[in-house]
Amino acid sequence: MTHISVCLAGATGWAGSALARAITRSADLQLVAAVARSAAGTPLGSVLGDPAIVAPVYGTAREALAAHHCDVFVEYTKPGVAKGNVLTALEYGANVVIGTSGLTDADYAELDAAATAAGRGVLAVGNFALTVVLLQKFAEMAARLIPNWEIIDYASALKEDAPSGTARELASRLAAAGHNEPPIPVDQTVGEHAARGATLGGAQVHSVRLPGYTVGVEAVFGMADQRLSIRHDAGPSAEPYVDGALLAVRRVGTLVGVVRGLDSVIEPLADR
Repeated sequence: MTHISVCLAGATGWAGSALARAITRSADLQLVAAVARSAAGTPLGSVLGDPAIVAPVYGTAREALAAHHCDVFVEYTKPGVAKGNVLTALEYGANVVIGTSGLTDADYAELDAAATAAGRGVLAVGNFALTVVLLQKFAEMAARLIPNWEIIDYASALKEDAPSGTARELASRLAAAGHNEPPIPVDQTVGEHAARGATLGGAQVHSVRLPGYTVGVEAVFGMADQRLSIRHDAGPSAEPYVDGALLAVRRVGTLVGVVRGLDSVIEPLADR
């Protein structure tokens, strides 16, 4: 059997550690290296308490990629280093799956140019949960028919970036699906303009950061005398994201350039 070799950046984190365990137990995947500054020089299995995981841990993506060939580089770190890690992975000839949030449309445009030039695929997924894929699809349907919407982005008090990658991806998709027409432009708001949220893709996005939340997003649509809310919420476990991330790792090699959204690799499978 041919294995897809994987380098996982952020392998000791909340989502990364769950994915590391799942890759190790997948017959067609091989975790060859991990990136985590705090655990550099230590076998990943020792850090995660799982002796089945034998991949070595490096302090930087460049060190890991220089030492090991990998077919797919998975980026699960922090917004401040994510773009640099992806560019390094493309330089070394890897396809890339991005699970890190906080990258902007301008960042993705730069990554798309680099990936296209390298002939490699970059699959950027704001959220790997199946329920989020469904929320995106239902919200796109609504945006074609309802001309007013806003987005509420929920996360824990410790989440550094705002809006989340999930909310950014949703805003981008809704902008492509329909045209949002706020009755009163934000710059004409009486009072604090910031109270109307951040404008992304023509939509107002409001980020809630409080204890008690893990990850959630809500698309709220309104028209005369009626309102539609479509909402996703997830609990504290990283398990909802594992199956989608594994699918992304297996399918990113079929892409060229940046593609955003897990549905881009789910739908071709569903059509078979």
